[in-house]
Amino acid sequence: MVIAPNDQLAGRARAVPGGEIPVRGRRRAAAPWWFAVPAMLLFAFVVLVPSARGVYYAFTDWDGLDPNFSFVGMGNFVEMFGDPVAAQAIWHTLLIAVAVTVIQNGFGLLLALGVNSMIKSRNVLRVFLFAPAVITPIVTAYLWRNLLSPNGAVNSLLASVGLESWQQDWLGDPDLALWSVVAVVVWQFGGYSMVIFLAGLQSVPKEIYEAAAMDGCGPVRRFWSVTRPLLAPAFTINLMLSIIGGIKLFDQVYALTGGGPGHATDTISTLIYQEGFTLGEFGYSIALAVVLTIIVAVFSSGQYFVLSRNERAAS
Repeated sequence: MVIAPNDQLAGRARAVPGGEIPVRGRRRAAAPWWFAVPAMLLFAFVVLVPSARGVYYAFTDWDGLDPNFSFVGMGNFVEMFGDPVAAQAIWHTLLIAVAVTVIQNGFGLLLALGVNSMIKSRNVLRVFLFAPAVITPIVTAYLWRNLLSPNGAVNSLLASVGLESWQQDWLGDPDLALWSVVAVVVWQFGGYSMVIFLAGLQSVPKEIYEAAAMDGCGPVRRFWSVTRPLLAPAFTINLMLSIIGGIKLFDQVYALTGGGPGHATDTISTLIYQEGFTLGEFGYSIALAVVLTIIVAVFSSGQYFVLSRNERAAS
């Protein structure tokens, strides 16, 4: 029996109509598309239909209980964009998302570079730095709510080292409350970003660094010209997760400040909860949720397009 070379086999495979590859005289047919029908129907029943109904309620004055409601058209959206509280919540949402994305990924990258070195305690450090990410966000928020209170551990520590002038009402000052929330989120999920960056760093061949060092590249040059391009997939994942998580942020904000003081930390998510479950304005709260969905879709798709293009260029 004579075995055809690989190029001849490839030519035969290309010559077969429909791309079917002959295997010992038989053709391997493509999997029928109707195998996906049950999953598609389940997805439509669980996700698409409830989402479509929810979007419909955004154009009504439904209170969440009464089966009788009226169609108000764009009334909820007009009210939303004319409401200074809603406009402030949208601004806070975008500010938190951008701040968390930039700070968390910068912090996580620095941690990954540190624990990727040859220090003896690197394995222990990885565990301790990642540990906050596995704690429930609401538990973390209540923990930091006590630590950042006027008589909490943070102010007590500052007083013990002679920095009384640095003591603040971290969650009660409108100028500091929002940034305190950002700091808590970064503290919890910085280790999560670190793990993703660390996986990317450990996949870089050491021979590339050795070749760059022999060419006279210093540490900064090696990072910028070697490490940074090869970390493009890790950047894509981390930035996508952090921007989406920052836009949808609710648990930490509600547990730390409840949206206060004086709406200083209100986000779209906290406003949805207040309008829907406190004031009974479900139509208005669903309209806010629709706007939140659009913001997430625009930011995530735009960011993915830019990062994926950079990733292809780097590869």
